[in-house]
This record gives sequence, structure tokens and C-alpha cells, in this order.
Amino acid sequence: MGKGRGDSGTLEWKVNIPGGRSETLEPESGFFGRMWRRLRGIFGGFLLKIWRFLEKAWGIGVAEPRKLVHCVKVGLALSIVSLFYYMRPLYDGVGGNAMWAVMTVVVVFEYTVGATLSKSINRTVATFLAGSLGIGIHWVATQSGERFEPIILGFSVFILAALATFSRFIPSVKTRFDYGASIFILTFSLVSVSGYRVEKLIGLAQTRLSTIAIGTSLCILTSMLFCPIWAGNELHSLITHNLEKLSDSLHGCIAEYFHQNETEVSSGEDCSKKLQGYKCVLNSKGTEDSMASFAIWEPAHGNFNFRHPWKQYLKLGASMRSCACCIEALNGCLDTKVEAPEFLKDHLQDVCMILSSCSSKVLKELMITMKTMRRSSKIDFFVREMQSAAQDLQNAMTSLPNTLPVPPPDTAKGEPGIKTTIPPLMKVLPLATLVSLLIEIATRIEDIVDNVDKLAGLAEFRPAKDDKRKQNQSTITPISENRDHETMAAIQKV
Repeated sequence: MGKGRGDSGTLEWKVNIPGGRSETLEPESGFFGRMWRRLRGIFGGFLLKIWRFLEKAWGIGVAEPRKLVHCVKVGLALSIVSLFYYMRPLYDGVGGNAMWAVMTVVVVFEYTVGATLSKSINRTVATFLAGSLGIGIHWVATQSGERFEPIILGFSVFILAALATFSRFIPSVKTRFDYGASIFILTFSLVSVSGYRVEKLIGLAQTRLSTIAIGTSLCILTSMLFCPIWAGNELHSLITHNLEKLSDSLHGCIAEYFHQNETEVSSGEDCSKKLQGYKCVLNSKGTEDSMASFAIWEPAHGNFNFRHPWKQYLKLGASMRSCACCIEALNGCLDTKVEAPEFLKDHLQDVCMILSSCSSKVLKELMITMKTMRRSSKIDFFVREMQSAAQDLQNAMTSLPNTLPVPPPDTAKGEPGIKTTIPPLMKVLPLATLVSLLIEIATRIEDIVDNVDKLAGLAEFRPAKDDKRKQNQSTITPISENRDHETMAAIQKV
């Protein structure tokens, strides 16, 4: 470090850097300079956060463009319903209650058609029932005189609000009519309380009901006519993708345990995503329940009839989560600190990999069955193959010898000597756990197969291609036999 004079005659400090170079140290600025640098850093950090947020939002839009479509549909519905406020003829028809139509669109419009239908029907029916009851009780209260009118109105609000609130704790009501119960309490309270001071209560209730009907009708039409997103289709796709994730996770766990991932072409990040795929299955219960409850409200669309067995999807999802629990325990075997001896791994590696491959084949075939909605002609063969592989694994586990030759080093002569030892229990236990989990997973996959078969029967999946050929042969055979009988009868007459 040295000092010298610059071009302006002021003192400056220089730092010598290896390589024959030197850098000049800038003197510290004053108070305003430090404040400017601090403000510039804060402003730059704020802009950086905004940029990262926009990048994340752009990624979500690119990954799921249907969310952008939903945003456009909401904006379109709000723009159309706002015309009741902007255009004088429409405004004269509904008056200041046009705002209820706007509020209805904001509250009712949902991502899927089923959710929109559920909220729309709940809101309309609850508003009608609460308004009718409110007007009826208001008439009874007015006939009772001014002295008892507030008492009757207050008591009716207390009773009906308490009963409607209690109904929300009933599981069947909470699943499908929870939103309707809330709207019933709100509307009845508004009608009962405002009816005490408003003279034209029937006209007020009629205009509010009409504006709510306008808002709900607009939401239903917009969600069904413009790029509809069906809850039933979303549930079906979720179950299909979960079957594929289970298959990849199971095969990846066994390959990772026996160090077979070197042959995989995919990158390490993709491999770890496939290994953790079972977590998506475990966390999908809430989504499946909501999608199934919304799909019940939807009309027939695509391959789904009006009374499609949506409840069977929940049973199938429960059996898949049961299998995912075993895969989670199997994944825990990868992180164990106690490793099994290599000679035991070599003894069971082939049969474990065969069972894993057969189980993955069954899950892949079930995924294809769900995706195409066509029965599989190979699933019975794959299930028998998986059962045979599970039996082979059990036989290999029971045929393990009690003592195995292990070559320990001979320290005296420096030559290896053969010595028969029994492996410690703590070293055998992880491998035994893995084998038992594999066999249990195979059993639970059979339960998944049964649930898919029931769903195929209830939903009337298309028959397998081989079944179609058999049906065609069975229809051709009687026709040929009838023709033979006709020719024989004609010959006898001649």
C-alpha cells in the first residue's frame, strides 16, 4: 500500500495487487452519498423482488394455461354483468340492486364447472328459501301487532340461524350444502331485520332474487360455454397421474437400494422427483374429496355420464394412499445407517428387482386402463406374474441358510481363510424389512386392481380388444349355424 498525488493534486491511496497491478482506494463519501447508496440498494432490491415475482407468475401461466383462461372468463363475466349498471334500460329494470349481480359473480365464479354449479345452485335455492320464510314470518309478525312483532322476528332469527348453523356440522350437509346454509343464514337475517323498517319488502326480495339469478346464470353459462374445466375430468386425470407416480416411485426405490440407477438415462434431478412421487399421492386426499363433491353437480360430458360413479374414485384413491404409505416406509430403508451384508443383497437382488418390475407393470397397465377408459386384456396376466414373483421372493427369503461362508482375512499368514458365521440380526433386519414391505405392496396393489375393476364395471369402460374379437366371433357363429339350418331345410323340401 502506498500513497501519492492524483491529477487534481489530492492525496490518494493505492493498493498493490500481485501481478504488477495496483488499485486506487476511493475515499468515503459524505452523509448524502451514503444515504443515496442505501436508497439505491433498497430500490434495487425491491425491483429485484418484483422481477422474481413476475418470473414466477409467468412460469405458473406457462405451466398451467387453463388458469389464465379462468382469469379471462372471470373478467368477461364481470364485464357483462357490469352492463346492468352502465346501461340505463337495464339499470331501470333492476335499480340499485344491480350491485347484487356483480357481487354474485365475484363470489360464485369458481375454477371448475362443478364448483360454479354447486355455489350457484346453493346460493339461488338458499336465497329463495330464506326470502320466502322471511316474508312469511314478517307477515305473521305484522298480524300479531306492534308489541309482539320485534319479539317474533328476533325469536325466528335465533331459531332458524341456530338450526342452519347446526346443520353445517352434519357431514352430508357440510359436503354439498355448506355454502347454501351460510347464504340462508345471511339472507334470512337481512330480510327479517330490514323488513322491520322497510315497507315494500316483497318488491325488495323479488329484485334481489332476480339479480342473484342473473349473476348465477351468467356464471354458469360462461364457465360451461367458454373453455370449460370439468371437475370430473380433473379428478380422473389426478387418479391416472397418481398411478404413474406410484409405479415410478416403487421401481425407483428398489433400484436405488440395490444401486441399479447407474443404468438410468435420466438425470439425477428427474430421478429424485420420481422417487418422491408417492408424496403427491399421500397429499391428494383433500383434492380428491373436493373434486368428487363438485363432479356430482356436473352434467354429462365427454366419457362421463350423468350418474358417473364418482364415489368409487374416492375408494380407489384410498387404496392408492394405502400403497403409498408402504412405499414411504420402503423409501425410509434407503436412509438407514445399518446396511445389510453384500452377500445377502446379492442373494435377494434379482428376485426383489423382478417383483418391483412386475408391480410397476401392473400399476402402469392400470394407468393405461384409466387413461383410455378401456378394460385391459393383459392385467390378469400381469397380476399372476406379480403373485408368482412375490412367492419366489418368499421362497428365497425362507431358503436363506442359517450360516453362510464368509472369508475373513487371516492375519497370521496373510491368506484368506473360510469361516462359517451367522450374520448379526441388526444387519439382516433392514433387508428383511424391505422384503416384507415389497410383499405387502404387492398385496395392496391387488386391492388397487380390484377397485379399478369395480370402477370399470360401474362406469362401463369399453371392453378390451380381445373381448371385442370374441364377441364378434360369438355373433358370427350363430349366424352361420342358422344359415346351415336353412340350407338343410331347403334340401329336405326338395
